[in-house]
Amino acid sequence: MSTIPEATVDAARVGRRVVELGLSPGASGNLSVRAEGVTYMSPTGVSLSALDPEQLAVMSAEGVQLSGPRASKEYPLHEAMYAKDPEARAVIHLHSAQAMAASCLRPASERSALPPVTPYLVMRVGRVPSVAYAPPGSKELGEELASVEGLFHGALLANHGLIVSGRDLAQALDRAVEVEEACRLYVQLFDAPARWLTEDDVAVLTQRYGTPW
Repeated sequence: MSTIPEATVDAARVGRRVVELGLSPGASGNLSVRAEGVTYMSPTGVSLSALDPEQLAVMSAEGVQLSGPRASKEYPLHEAMYAKDPEARAVIHLHSAQAMAASCLRPASERSALPPVTPYLVMRVGRVPSVAYAPPGSKELGEELASVEGLFHGALLANHGLIVSGRDLAQALDRAVEVEEACRLYVQLFDAPARWLTEDDVAVLTQRYGTPW
């Protein structure tokens, strides 16, 4: 009897949790995790709540599908995110409501789509740049993400939602939740005379927690 890889069990568990948190309406969203020299990815058209550890797409390091059902069309986007964050071993992309709303607004700055609205966004994620719109699942979308300069662990895709990376799926999920909450606050405070963290505040946090801004 073959052993089910722990990474695929984690993928199914995190997929269910994403849906429980209300971050993945319908069959939207996708996730991937790297382990044992391959990338396991959620299949196309399958709700994250219904992921089967034994029915994930298995992709080679060269991007060739080795086994399993057809991978999500957002595989090129995930690959671009892994390339942006060399320490990443997991990526989650969601169409969550607050991230979708924030991704339709003008970015807070050239560096980040979201302002330093809370210390927790800065501590746990860092800057969240805006990625220019390209059709979902297209090679161009991955190229747009790749063209954003500098390191980041999360981004907003214009009119499309969020993407985050992590050293594992647990950290990626924590970051997705943090980005979603920051998006909720940004949407509520948009164009209000809000007070964000200062540059000095951000510098203290990024130096302490090693996050990019």
